[in-house]
Amino acid sequence: MQVSAAVARKPEADFTIEQLSLEEPREDEILVRIAGVGLCHTDLIARDQLIPIPLPAVLGHEGSGVVEQVGSKVKKVTAGDHVLLSFNSCGHCKTCEEHLPSYCLKFPQLNYTGLRMDGSSALSKEGERVSANFFGQSSFASHAIANERNVVKVDKSLPLQLLGPLGCGLQTGAGGVLRSMNCPEGSSIAIFGGGPVGLAAVMGAAIRKCSTIILVEPVAARRDIALELGATHAIDPRAGDLTAAIRAIAPQGVEFAFDSSGRSEVLDAALASLTSRGLLGLVGVPPKIESTLSFNIAWLITYGIRIQGIIEGDSDLDGFLPELVEYYQAGRFPFDRLVKTYPLAEINRAIADQAKGACIKAVLVP
Repeated sequence: MQVSAAVARKPEADFTIEQLSLEEPREDEILVRIAGVGLCHTDLIARDQLIPIPLPAVLGHEGSGVVEQVGSKVKKVTAGDHVLLSFNSCGHCKTCEEHLPSYCLKFPQLNYTGLRMDGSSALSKEGERVSANFFGQSSFASHAIANERNVVKVDKSLPLQLLGPLGCGLQTGAGGVLRSMNCPEGSSIAIFGGGPVGLAAVMGAAIRKCSTIILVEPVAARRDIALELGATHAIDPRAGDLTAAIRAIAPQGVEFAFDSSGRSEVLDAALASLTSRGLLGLVGVPPKIESTLSFNIAWLITYGIRIQGIIEGDSDLDGFLPELVEYYQAGRFPFDRLVKTYPLAEINRAIADQAKGACIKAVLVP
C-alpha cells in the first residue's frame, strides 16, 4: 500500500514528506493507521546519527492509532482496536522474563537498526530501501507496521490522537520516579530539565506524594507549569550556584535526583545535591555518545551515592501504560496540558517550535 511519511534523508536536515510503499503485515505483525505521534528528542538524534540507523529512514516512536489489519498469529488485538505503540522487545531473554522488557538483550537490534530481525524493511520507494521498524513502529507516517509485544490496547473513549507520548517520553519520566527509582511517599527529589520527560517526572513524584519536588529548568513557562503540576519548588539554573540553591531548600541534600538533560555540568550539580545514600537516575541523552561522567570515588563510597541508568522508566507496557491512563482519567496525570498538535506535514515547524520552547510536547497528526 502507499503511505505518506516524513523521511529523514540527511543528518541535521529537514524531514521531507514523501509517498512510500509499505508491505502488508506478516503473520506476526500489525498494521496501524496512525492517529497521532509524539515528537521526541530521540527521533532527532537518530536522524542526526547518534543512533546510527541507516538513512533514508522513517522515524517516530510515540504512535497511537487504529488497528487496520493483523497477521494470522496475532492474538492480542483485532482490526478496529485503538492502540498505543511503544518500544519492541524479544519476550524471551532473561530481562524480558523478569518483566523488564526495556532492558531486553536484543533491544538495539529490535529498535535501532531500521530493519526486522531477518534484515528486511517494510518500507521502500521505487526500489530504494527505506529504514523502518524504528522502535518497532516508525510512526512518522499515515500507517505503521508494529508487533504484538509493542502495542497496548486502550479504550475507545480516550483521546487517541494525544496518547502517543505515553509510549516513550511520558512513561520514561513517570516510570523513572514510580518504578525505576521507586521514590517513596514523603521523599525528596530534584528533577533536572522541564521538558516532557522532566514534567512527567514531576507528575509522577506528585502521584507518589513526595514531600519536596524541585524542578530545575531555565524556561520560565515550564517552571510555572511544573508548580501547577505538583512541584513544590522551581529553580532557574542560570540564577547562581545550582547546588547551593537546592541545598537552601533541602539542607542535607535530596534523596533522589532525576536528570533528563544529559549535560555533564548539570549532572555534577545533581550529584552534589544528593544526601547520604542518594540516588541519581539518568535518562537524558548526552550530546555525544562517548560523553563521560566524572565523580570523586571516595565521596561516592563514603556516602553510598548511587547512579542508575534508566530506559523507558522500567515500563512493562501492558502493566504500566494502562496505569498511566488510569492516572490520566483520574486527573492525576494531566499530560494533555503539555501537548500541542501539528499536521505531520509541518514536522519541521514542530521541531523548531519545540527547540525554542514555543511548545512543550509536539504531537504530529497525519
